[in-house]
Amino acid sequence: MSKLLRANPAFALLALVCALATLAFRPHLAARPFFSADPGASGYHVVKIYDLGGSGGWDYITLDSASRRLFIARSSRVMVVDVDSGRLLDQVENTPGVHGVALAPDLGRGFASDGAADMVTIFDMSTLKEIGTVTAGKGPDAIVYDPATKRVFAMNGSSHDVTVIDAPSGRVRATLALPGRPEFAVADGAGHLYVNIVDKNEQVQIDSQNLAVTSHWSIAPCEAPTGLAMDIAHRRLFATCSNVMLAVVNADTHAVVSTQAIGKGPDGAAFDPDTNFVFSSNGHDGSLTVIHEDTPNNYTVVEDVPTQVNARTMALELRTHVVYLVTAAYTPPPAPTEEDPHPPRQLVPGSFVLLAVGR
Repeated sequence: MSKLLRANPAFALLALVCALATLAFRPHLAARPFFSADPGASGYHVVKIYDLGGSGGWDYITLDSASRRLFIARSSRVMVVDVDSGRLLDQVENTPGVHGVALAPDLGRGFASDGAADMVTIFDMSTLKEIGTVTAGKGPDAIVYDPATKRVFAMNGSSHDVTVIDAPSGRVRATLALPGRPEFAVADGAGHLYVNIVDKNEQVQIDSQNLAVTSHWSIAPCEAPTGLAMDIAHRRLFATCSNVMLAVVNADTHAVVSTQAIGKGPDGAAFDPDTNFVFSSNGHDGSLTVIHEDTPNNYTVVEDVPTQVNARTMALELRTHVVYLVTAAYTPPPAPTEEDPHPPRQLVPGSFVLLAVGR
């Protein structure tokens, strides 16, 4: 076919017209293949794009591997999407300013951090209906579940503390003061929680059993750490930093053992213990940096996989090794006015998509 197109320009023009006509009559495809360049050294490339649409911004995304459902924090609700078909299954409603979702599959419960309401919504994972709400600190953002203690930890960005919720009862157990503004956190499954402190370039360790902040330390030269993942077996923390680097931190000695170059605008991190790949999703560049853990203290940047601009948060499916990202297009910034010198950009209607990046 490619030889025919090159040899006969008229035929090529006709083929293009037919393709455009086909797209015009099929504007709402749930999934479409993505014809990118040949996969690079990591083997990763965008394999599917799912058109989700809808209004509003987004933040963290959380995957429930058992049910193959992706929970997307989306402005005032949580979108629940089947990752195999890209179909919107349902939504968790009334979650104002939601930033993230923590899932407790062993309890059949989910917890959404409602940043605009200073609360956490508890919902049933089967019905997606609200069970109750819990008052959090100011501006709850990242939220994680620690299965070792059956507790949920909501990172309150404005009040610089953590709200600890007993997941089975839905009651607040404690509020823990932090040395700065918390971003993402990870649990090691052995009674510890690690938190990025974005405005101090630090990390914090929390004793999730005794509910105490046990230590905090600098992770310089990393600046403004956001995304966080962990190699639990080797006790290594992976923090994505605004100054285009990923900092590898020994969770026990607190030493920065390595720094690796990543793209601009990172906001998500993940680690795959089967492949020893570390991932950084870089929204400004529209790339996914793939780094290989050669040893716990030595790392190699494999490549920057092209994704799409604004694809800054992600979820990794450990069984299939597929990385999921969400993104959308924005209009150019409006002209500033005296009343609003920094007017926000607007989301392009219908542009919100889910990307599946696989091998």
